[in-house]
Amino acid sequence: MTRWRKSSYSASDGNCVEVGPGVGIRDSKSPSVELPLTAHQWTRLLRQVKSA
Repeated sequence: MTRWRKSSYSASDGNCVEVGPGVGIRDSKSPSVELPLTAHQWTRLLRQVKSA
């Protein structure tokens, strides 16, 4: 079982993104759909988001 973690910036109404170590990311409103990411892809995604 994956331990999903919500962003510390998540709204209290449940609109958030969750991260699962070694698995990827998902939307808390649709937890059955996951976007699998490797560690390299995760790092690249974070760099792109931070530079935007």
